[in-house]
Amino acid sequence: MGVETKKMANSSAAASENVGIMSWPQRVKAFYNDVRTEMRKVTTPSRKEVQATTTVVLVAIFIFGLYFWVIDYVISQGVDRLFTFFSK
Repeated sequence: MGVETKKMANSSAAASENVGIMSWPQRVKAFYNDVRTEMRKVTTPSRKEVQATTTVVLVAIFIFGLYFWVIDYVISQGVDRLFTFFSK
């Protein structure tokens, strides 16, 4: 566990102990402050990164589609052969 994760775990544990003590407006303010802090850490990907991940997703979709088409074809042929074998 990283140092930052431990700090967050400790602060969330301390915050859960103080939930009954803090008033509702203070909890809302603390929540929005936490959201603002986390949103400052968010970065937008570059165009190159977006293109790379899009390519990976499209290739993965094609591979999975081909795989499921082959599996579907094999299973359907097996079921057809079972029906023709038992219908005689």
